[in-house]
Amino acid sequence: MKYNVREMLNSFVGGLEGLSATNPEQVGAFMGLLGAAYEPKAVDLKTKELISIGIACYNRCEYCIVYHSYKAFEAGATKEEILEAAMISVAFGGGPAMAYSVTLLKECIEEFEGDFK
Repeated sequence: MKYNVREMLNSFVGGLEGLSATNPEQVGAFMGLLGAAYEPKAVDLKTKELISIGIACYNRCEYCIVYHSYKAFEAGATKEEILEAAMISVAFGGGPAMAYSVTLLKECIEEFEGDFK
């Protein structure tokens, strides 16, 4: 199965914007939580995005894989770092985590890596 990861990224971001028009308090609360969680402190942003990729592959959240692979590149991660983070998820999640790592995550890397070179 081929994914259109750029379309998925845009759909997710656009969906958040659309939902915030009708549910601003809930979306604002969610975005506030994300903002606080991703604020660089003892752990830098790139590392937090790599952690997010591992969790997303483990949980098989397609939109999370797409979004956080893009954000990891944006934060300065390399293809190798992203794949290594995904392999940690495989250690805990087995075959399903591997399946998402070798399909959707691979397509994200191929699509987004060039955006940040």
